[in-house]
Amino acid sequence: MKTGRHKATVGFIGIGKMGLPMASRIAAHGYPLKVYDISAAAIMEFCNRFADARAAKTLKEIGRSCKVVILMLPDSDVVKRVLFGEKDTLVPHLSRGSIVIDMSSSNPAVTREIGPRLEESGVDFIDAPVSGGVKRAVDGSLAIMVGGDSTVIARVQPLLSTMGHSIIETGMLGSGHAMKALNNYVSAAGLLVACEALKIGVDFGIPPDKIIAVLNASTGKNNSTENKMMQFVVPKQFNSGFSLGLMRKDITIATDLSKRLGSKTLLGEILLKSWTDAETKLGGAADHTEIFRMLDG
Repeated sequence: MKTGRHKATVGFIGIGKMGLPMASRIAAHGYPLKVYDISAAAIMEFCNRFADARAAKTLKEIGRSCKVVILMLPDSDVVKRVLFGEKDTLVPHLSRGSIVIDMSSSNPAVTREIGPRLEESGVDFIDAPVSGGVKRAVDGSLAIMVGGDSTVIARVQPLLSTMGHSIIETGMLGSGHAMKALNNYVSAAGLLVACEALKIGVDFGIPPDKIIAVLNASTGKNNSTENKMMQFVVPKQFNSGFSLGLMRKDITIATDLSKRLGSKTLLGEILLKSWTDAETKLGGAADHTEIFRMLDG
């Protein structure tokens, strides 16, 4: 987005584990930023790093000064409060023709409800959740799955490209959030089964590095065997940066979606129960790789 020769100010709401590096990528590409977070420390840290970043004290301030606003929030409930809350809120202060990009891991059904409400205010809305974790957020190589009107997406394509290398248009509004949940559904299954294979192999007497080496050289290879097992699980570091609670949330979204559509699943409820039990025992703030601890006693 540009105004004349200059890039327009982008509003960024949610400077957390993922929001911080994502907003940093935008700032590094020369976009002035107006940032907002409930954590004053997070805003201060960010603004001290980037000369063209300014802290917003209210959502109203974001709405009045930004034509493009990115949301990177925990879930759809928080997204709705930010957009339509009773006190400080965003939507009434956005000008017609503004664009809101929800990059949170939101519920696709809620996303499709929000769209018409923003349209009534003359505001365009797209969903653009990400995959790749903190590491890929830092280097700007995230996968971004984008749902919504293709002409609106085209307007913000350069902005999205500052954060991700793979930008995939998935179709109608909400389809990006649906794909994020489905992607993490597959990822959660891959991690759990890899942990089970590791535990069985170790109990049999095979060194863990040999187990993972065989999996990665064979048909059992998946993202978890390549990027999580030797890095976080085997050394028991459990610090990948993505929480167990967020993974359980995405699995819930995926299984709820299957129920609403009448799509049959053989693994869905079992997978959801496994991750729900893990969250109950380990806490939602635990790293998602700690699912291994459910098997390791």
